[in-house]
Amino acid sequence: MNKVLLITGASRGIGAVTAVQAAKRGYAICVNYRQNAQAAEKVVEQIRSASGKAIAIPADVSQEPEVIKLFAAVDKAFGTLTALVNNAGYTEPQSRVESMDAQRLQRVFATNITASFLCAREAVKRMSTKHGGQGGAIVNVSSMAAQLGGPGEYVDYAAAKAAIDTMTIGLAKEVAAERIRVNAVRPGLIHTEFHAGGGDPTRVDRLKETVPMKRGGEPDEVAKAILWLLSDEASYCTGTILNVSGGR
Repeated sequence: MNKVLLITGASRGIGAVTAVQAAKRGYAICVNYRQNAQAAEKVVEQIRSASGKAIAIPADVSQEPEVIKLFAAVDKAFGTLTALVNNAGYTEPQSRVESMDAQRLQRVFATNITASFLCAREAVKRMSTKHGGQGGAIVNVSSMAAQLGGPGEYVDYAAAKAAIDTMTIGLAKEVAAERIRVNAVRPGLIHTEFHAGGGDPTRVDRLKETVPMKRGGEPDEVAKAILWLLSDEASYCTGTILNVSGGR
């Protein structure tokens, strides 16, 4: 069976590194992105230059019609999906809860929660033996914020990732008998552009002393954990949430 992997939010950071590494392991890759076409195409070119298969498809995965079109495009390009990484994430500038309005909460929850549910839904429709599929694997990208709470910075984002943890456990049990494994990784302080989006580009260096290993992590280290959970080496793991956090 061909290995076909869709990674949401894969134009940069953890998603981009996971895409490149997965291609080396024989996956045909769909690099999903929302806006940065140039960055997504750069990831695709890197994969293709190493004789891999990849395409870039734009979609705002918080929007149901765009999710449906995204999965249809993957079907057309590569055939049946066998793996999904729900990596797309979003945070607003750091804020205390008393300063958060409903619009902010809707934006944060839409990308971090709704998008993961919609993409998981479409993946299950294709992978599940109940629907004529051959099985597959889903990995959700959570965050250590789900455990730590994000006080004074982004309690809303932390709460959204806690929802992803619960979704991972529930969905894993729901589809385990249908040959689909559902797991998650919880990255800690990782050197990516994500922190700049929250208005704190030096956040990893500022907080690295709170990490037992006394350093921030690299996207490559998270990607390896994701790929292990997707692989047959993790064949008896479902509902597992793996911390990649330097002990934090």
